[in-house]
Amino acid sequence: MAHGLSEEYEELRRTVEEFARTEVAPVIGDYYERGAFPYDIVAGMGRMGLFGLPFPEEYGGMGGDYFALCLALEELARADSSVAITLEAGVSLGAMPIHRFGSDEQRRTWLPRLCSGEALGAFGLTEPGGGSDAGSPRTTARLEDGEWVVDGTKSFITNSGTDITALVTVTAATGRKPDGRPEISAILIPSDTPGMSVGQHYSKVGWNASDTNELVFDDCRVPEANLVGERGRGYAQFLRILDEGRIAIAALGVGLARGCVDESLRYAGEREAFGNAIGRYQAIQFMIADMEARVHTARLAYYDAASRMLAGEPFKKQAAIAKLASSNAAMDNARDATQIFGGYGFMNEYPVGRFYRDAKILEVGEGTSEIQRMLIARELGLPA
Repeated sequence: MAHGLSEEYEELRRTVEEFARTEVAPVIGDYYERGAFPYDIVAGMGRMGLFGLPFPEEYGGMGGDYFALCLALEELARADSSVAITLEAGVSLGAMPIHRFGSDEQRRTWLPRLCSGEALGAFGLTEPGGGSDAGSPRTTARLEDGEWVVDGTKSFITNSGTDITALVTVTAATGRKPDGRPEISAILIPSDTPGMSVGQHYSKVGWNASDTNELVFDDCRVPEANLVGERGRGYAQFLRILDEGRIAIAALGVGLARGCVDESLRYAGEREAFGNAIGRYQAIQFMIADMEARVHTARLAYYDAASRMLAGEPFKKQAAIAKLASSNAAMDNARDATQIFGGYGFMNEYPVGRFYRDAKILEVGEGTSEIQRMLIARELGLPA
């Protein structure tokens, strides 16, 4: 990808930057401390078309691409990661599986609402005690009289319990392969389906203005036609979705890291110590310089991964590198920004305190840092 953004991309970036600065930043701290979901902000993002950015116009989308989504996520995360992850999960985990693998009927039924932002989708993958072992689900689905009967529990599911959540696509064991491994399929379950219930609402360290819940399925029945993609291909489909999602999470991490630079620059010009603004001291200058270098490097990594994806080239390794680099940058920058702010950095009234709490999950969600290193090593040809 050439250096610099095209006029169309730059216009989108500026538009989202203004929205984040004027509509998100002034109010999100209150939502965050109350643990409240920002329905009005989400509605605003829907009116802007952000939930439909990478989807075709025939389904109510904006006809853009995945890189456009990443640009929006970076700008939103400069102000707040809860808002950014709501968009990321709604698009890459909620709507994208239907767009990539769903039937024509599933696309026509669900994508217009998801693209408009009036409804949210979720993806049920992680299970209690499962963690990174997504290839061995305990959730099961069996065919019975033309219906899938789903039983099991999913944990840490983003966008799963809001008032506008419309569906969740879950991975479930639908049988056994000849070698004894589980046959994994993806099944779409509307949120009002009997037998599906929203379990505990987690008390989280960060992302407090986003929605995260446990989902429980007890004799939950949906039509056989709710299978997403091919039977037995659910795990392979999920891996493709995660590869793409890692680029989006990388963009979010870059946004958080960049927000730390923004806040540190402002504070370094305002805060005085020993008769000078602290920005005049070399120790602070070097710290902020390192922070900016991390942002720049991580951004180049996700730009590269996105460009390869859009060109139809292999991008698994580059996506893992981008996700690893950006989550490291976010954690390091959040720590340094908190240090620059001193005692005020430990106060929730300042954005850097929120950034510090939000950064850690980027090393865990959508594939831990250890998983990213494993993927990179495998792509380099090192043995499993």
